[in-house]
Amino acid sequence: MKRSMPIQDLLELGLRRLMQATVVGGLVLAAVVPAGSDAQERVLNLYSARHYQTDEALYADFTKQTGIKINRIELGDEPLLQRLRTEGAASPADVVLLVDAARLWRAQIEGLFQPVQSKVLNERIPANLRSNDGTWYGFSSRARVIVYDKARVKPEDVDTYEKLADPKNKGRVCTRSGSHPYMLSLIGSLLERLGPEKTEEWARGMVANMARPPRGGDTDQIKGVASGECGVALTNTYYWVRLVRSEDPTDKAIVSKVGFIWPNQATTGTHMNISGGGVAKNAPHQANAVAFLEYLTSPKAQSYFADGNNEWPVVKGAVTDNKALSALGTPRMEDVPISTIGKNQIAAQRILDRVGYR
Repeated sequence: MKRSMPIQDLLELGLRRLMQATVVGGLVLAAVVPAGSDAQERVLNLYSARHYQTDEALYADFTKQTGIKINRIELGDEPLLQRLRTEGAASPADVVLLVDAARLWRAQIEGLFQPVQSKVLNERIPANLRSNDGTWYGFSSRARVIVYDKARVKPEDVDTYEKLADPKNKGRVCTRSGSHPYMLSLIGSLLERLGPEKTEEWARGMVANMARPPRGGDTDQIKGVASGECGVALTNTYYWVRLVRSEDPTDKAIVSKVGFIWPNQATTGTHMNISGGGVAKNAPHQANAVAFLEYLTSPKAQSYFADGNNEWPVVKGAVTDNKALSALGTPRMEDVPISTIGKNQIAAQRILDRVGYR
């Protein structure tokens, strides 16, 4: 008669067999999916302050080429940064895209990016359009230009940023909020070129020359000029080109009334800004994140920036079919490093506060 195994021995035998199965299963899984590899999950979590519908083609092409699915959250620059701060180490963000040098610098100093080691990025992105520590890169550029009422303003009276603050332009000037990143970056550039005293004098002159309190976006400034509410205004180039390319009769009427100026061509050149991004500090899919940033420097992606959102490619040799953008020519651009412009934003805001530039 066969003896029964004591219950304790049965439990120990079952436990040993379970452990053996787990080890074998783990080895098989490890052979298929390397531990710590992005092959475990072909996804990319993108936090983007770019809210342009034309970027859909950009994301779709990346997924088509790589098989990596993009999960996207879109917010304004500051809400996006605040979300990253709140999430901390638990953040699922892999890549963060922002639309201004001031915000990129803020994310850099707050440690929200991680350094990237990429020969592709370093070779394709000019040194003045990326951070000095490899934490962020510019992928497209735009310029801060001047538009004016052709019926009542002489272009020679408003062909530099400095002239906008001249008393002859009293009651003519319109801008968006001085605290908006686009304006902070421009003032950061002026600080680097003119120094704090002259920049503050300029800001006081701008406040004195306002046709109305600062409000609205860049398109609103252009429309204000066309309506006669404003004599002169500041705008980023891609807003202007968007109106030029529009088939809407209302937009065509606006463009017909408004003149376009490249500021400071005889002196320091026009202020330039960027849209850029980096790998999030706690990116769970780091390799996928770097692959996406490198993709943004590809000829096809660079063309998307130009043809889809009227921004200039930053990679040398990139081709665009955007005739309205190309028609703007090749103006002289200032040579102030983008990282320096971002660094100056705190001093710029203090000047705005002192002079009452809202």
